[in-house]
Amino acid sequence: MRRRLRAARRAVSATARTTAAVAIDRALARLGLPKPGTRLSAFHPFDGEIDPGVVLKRARAIGCRVYFPVVTSLRARRMRFVAQEDGGGTIAPRWLDLVLVPLVGFDPRGHRLGMGAGLYDRHFEFLRHRRAWQRPLLVGVAFEAQKVARLDESHHDVQLHGVVTEGGVYGRLAGR
Repeated sequence: MRRRLRAARRAVSATARTTAAVAIDRALARLGLPKPGTRLSAFHPFDGEIDPGVVLKRARAIGCRVYFPVVTSLRARRMRFVAQEDGGGTIAPRWLDLVLVPLVGFDPRGHRLGMGAGLYDRHFEFLRHRRAWQRPLLVGVAFEAQKVARLDESHHDVQLHGVVTEGGVYGRLAGR
């Protein structure tokens, strides 16, 4: 399934990519995300992933601090969140407010299929044990072409709060 969904993601045309990025930014803005001053994590697109650059441009304009995940050890499944500005300082995952999460596939409930290394699940595992304080908000960003009917859950999966595509908002964010 990963191979098929990655191929679908790569097959999105350049024009459709640009249109999708703008639509996702508009959908996030309608949800009030990000809020001014947010500590936001995003990613550099890889292997056909949606480019969050449009969202990041708006986020910086409203005073958000932007961090990027940097894998420090794939074998140990470790990454750090490094600021793009301010000399590259780091932040612990629990102090982020909003995380734009890349994905390979998702279902309408907001379940995510990642690349398989479990990096996001490992770093945001603490969210599975929280009931009241749900920071950071984990939002997948993807193309509609990456949607599947249903994904099975694993006991270690950290569920996204939702997924935003050029065609809609899914998961718990849909009710916001």
